Amino acid sequence: MTRAGQQVTTPCGSRSVLTGELKGLTGLRIVAAIWVVLFHFHFTPLPGVAEVAATLGPLVTAGALGVDLFFVLSGFVIAYTYMDKLGPALRIGATARFVWARACRIWPVYAVVFHLFGLWLMARMVFGSDSEIAFQAVQPELGVGQYIQQLFMVQLWDNAFFDGASWVGPTWSISAEWLAYLLFPIGVLVLFRLRNLPAAVLGVAAVALMAPIAWAYLSTGSPYYPWSWVVRILCGFSAGALMYLAVRRTRRTSSRARRSASTFAVILPLMIAGGLLLGELIGPGRGGAVILLFPLLVGAMALADRGPALALSAPWAVYGGRISYSLYLVHIPMFEIYWLALRKFSILGPDTVLAYVAGALVLVSTIAVAALAYHAVEEPARRRMRKLVPAEVESASKAPRHRAVGGSAAGWPSVGHQTATAARIAAARRTLAARTDSEIRPAEKAAESAEFAVPRRPALGTRNGVLAAALINAQRRAPANVDEYERALYVRGGYLNAGG
Repeated sequence: MTRAGQQVTTPCGSRSVLTGELKGLTGLRIVAAIWVVLFHFHFTPLPGVAEVAATLGPLVTAGALGVDLFFVLSGFVIAYTYMDKLGPALRIGATARFVWARACRIWPVYAVVFHLFGLWLMARMVFGSDSEIAFQAVQPELGVGQYIQQLFMVQLWDNAFFDGASWVGPTWSISAEWLAYLLFPIGVLVLFRLRNLPAAVLGVAAVALMAPIAWAYLSTGSPYYPWSWVVRILCGFSAGALMYLAVRRTRRTSSRARRSASTFAVILPLMIAGGLLLGELIGPGRGGAVILLFPLLVGAMALADRGPALALSAPWAVYGGRISYSLYLVHIPMFEIYWLALRKFSILGPDTVLAYVAGALVLVSTIAVAALAYHAVEEPARRRMRKLVPAEVESASKAPRHRAVGGSAAGWPSVGHQTATAARIAAARRTLAARTDSEIRPAEKAAESAEFAVPRRPALGTRNGVLAAALINAQRRAPANVDEYERALYVRGGYLNAGG
């Protein structure tokens, strides 16, 4: 779910400052999920399915690219939501809150699905007539050690290949993304040092990060080699994060920027589809090189306010995006049951109408089961787990953080300013902690305000003068307590001294 800050009613959440839910990107998630679902369903051993797959060609058979689109989307949204909260320095508290928030988001429904499917695998192992317990090229191993790895979502980390690593086949990407989440607080240190580069440079860098995967498709037709999953997650996730920086540097109030983004949001999907089809003329799988366009597509969808962005901001698409994670998890277990039934029951033979009816019902019912999992497990469990965080920590996580201001997204001040501000905050907290607010006389407050003040700089030409004046007025108000005093220091040491 692509949420951050307050809700915004514009199609993609684009205004002078990028805030709220990016509905266009939320809707794009269901497109990626359905692409992966259709890709897996095309392995169903029915003649009609094979014929449809042959007709549509790589538009279906290249559906594994939907996973890479998820990686890019995830990198963009995680950077958008958490980069400013984590800050330019590695902080234990902020990092712990981030990791816990991501665990609350992905682990509950994952745990339910993998436990239920684990029981299915054990039943096949005990009662089956052969050694095959799953429709995977490499059979998953069942054991205590593997169970622990699956439980903590680390089953992929010591495997050069993802085949057979996960009990639920597609969850290899969940294990990979969990690794990206744990590395993200370190990656933020790099992102902050790149944030002021021109948008064009950041966009080119995002596309360049996809080049290793694109080259694998061009040279071999498949991005499959030892540890290729590491390349896919780190390059895709980082490309999404860099594209967020590029979008952040764009003047989002410009109607020209929105029009251009809306145009690219139309052109890029056509280029991806055309590239997949033309690539097959060069060789099997070569069209996968269109992966280069994924960061551009995500960036365009984040800025666009019409065309596909408007369609994917519709309620049905946004809802689909919200249940897309559950859909990704439940579809393979449902397909596996159906595939085994096709093999075991003659009434579902390849030439029977019932086999096709059952297949259509299974395909459609994955949406219903995903919605049930979302409402019964994913969201309730996420809320309950978030409540386990102590109130004071949760309050701290919601404290205002430095956000980009102005049309050009000025970003954080220099590291030196942040260090000085942090030192002043620490000194102020030590001084004020020993006294209640009622003990601080107005004269003392004025003296402390002068002692800890940071020399102001005039608002830059690209800044909104009204906002600068409001911040200066906020600085002059005497804080009511320690937390407000800290926020006032952030204003003085952050916004008013940011060089852009």
